[in-house]
Amino acid sequence: MIDIKNVSKTYDDRNRGRYNALNQVSLHVKKGEFVSLVGPSGCGKSTLLNMIAGFEKTEEGMIEVNGEKVKGPGPDRVVVFQEHGLFPWLTVLDNVAFGLKQKGMRKKERHELALEQIKAVHLSKFAASFPHQLSGGMKQRVAIARALVMDPAILLMDEPFAALDEQTRFILQSDLEEIWGRTHKTILFITHNIREAVMLSDRVIVMSTQPGTIKKEFNVQASRPHSIGDPLIHHLERKITDELADELEKVVKGEMGDDYRIKKNHFSGPSSDSMGFGI
Repeated sequence: MIDIKNVSKTYDDRNRGRYNALNQVSLHVKKGEFVSLVGPSGCGKSTLLNMIAGFEKTEEGMIEVNGEKVKGPGPDRVVVFQEHGLFPWLTVLDNVAFGLKQKGMRKKERHELALEQIKAVHLSKFAASFPHQLSGGMKQRVAIARALVMDPAILLMDEPFAALDEQTRFILQSDLEEIWGRTHKTILFITHNIREAVMLSDRVIVMSTQPGTIKKEFNVQASRPHSIGDPLIHHLERKITDELADELEKVVKGEMGDDYRIKKNHFSGPSSDSMGFGI
């Protein structure tokens, strides 16, 4: 479904000068697979996702979707961002149906399709509501419904639950897993939350600090739906935590000096906490 072949990307920054964001990244995502990317902030996760979406061009290497080189955005790929990006002057129904309207679909047909997806994210009672009348979690549900109504083959999700409280986040994770199981969409998911990555994914990709590379891949071999009480899930959380702790130590040493050390077992408790956010 998605082939990333030796992709590199550099940027020019006024303060930092020219720096390498991604270096020789290669990854294959199969059709219907749920893959999460974790890594310190600045390791190139969002850059990679934006290149798959067609928002940015690769500098070296190539990205293909279904055997076709990505040259720009396409209807087969839809992005869900951390910020919901809803139009405040439109109702939930019209927000979800907006993309269909842009395609020229008749009002009755687009509203029927939008209502199906609004029902799928459990917001039927709020179809006539405006964004300011919704909670943060409800707004993000609308954003997911807006993506799904376009029926893309691929969902690209850039920390979609990062701004939500833990309880709301847990509910939306469950909803997303149910949607993925029902639709068989290919999902590439960025998160700083290790437990979220393990609970949702078939594979978790750990990226190194700048320049961003793929450091290690972990297959989540536990049976679905994943259970937090499964020893396999807990063991995998700890392994990913240790890998990420190594990368965080590199970042902090660069800022605070070589005498700084991160104790890995310090992070082996509540793995639901985010690691690397803001670093």
